[in-house]
Amino acid sequence: MKVIETDLPGCLVIEPEVFGDERGFFYESFNHDKLAAHGLAPAFVQGNVSSSARGVLRGLHYQWPNPQGKYVSVLEGEVWDVAVDIRQGSPTFGRWTGVTLSAANRRHLWVPEGFAHGFVTLSERALFTYLCTATYDREADAGIRWNDADLGIDWPVSEPVLSGKDAAAPFLTEIPAERLPPFTA
Repeated sequence: MKVIETDLPGCLVIEPEVFGDERGFFYESFNHDKLAAHGLAPAFVQGNVSSSARGVLRGLHYQWPNPQGKYVSVLEGEVWDVAVDIRQGSPTFGRWTGVTLSAANRRHLWVPEGFAHGFVTLSERALFTYLCTATYDREADAGIRWNDADLGIDWPVSEPVLSGKDAAAPFLTEIPAERLPPFTA
């Protein structure tokens, strides 16, 4: 297992070791002990799968209070996946990192608690999976507008397919301080 740091401290790309032959392949998508050796030991309590067509953008989502850390990957297709640091007082507040996740590259992204998350589907269809450190909490559910100019995310689509909720999400500067997670060193 290879762990790659991103521009945002704590947000990591994980590349599993893949074993393959003419029959197919095998890899560990999650191994607690191996990740713990890299300082990452999340306790997952919920797993989710979504399917999206080309151009569908989901996000930018987060929960506060009751934040979720997310361990995300793609089982079929390809997405551009983004994490944004929205922790008040963080030295990287408002900064984002993006990575291509696909069935072909088998990469995973660890999105820590206190970060917003979103992705856009680049293939005809994508089957996206994520493990979460907290269960979904409708009262804590929140979002940030995908095209917030202050964030400047370099999305590879200009006119994505959005849910009504995501299209109407507020810009980061419009979110009251009590609805954003604090940074703790």
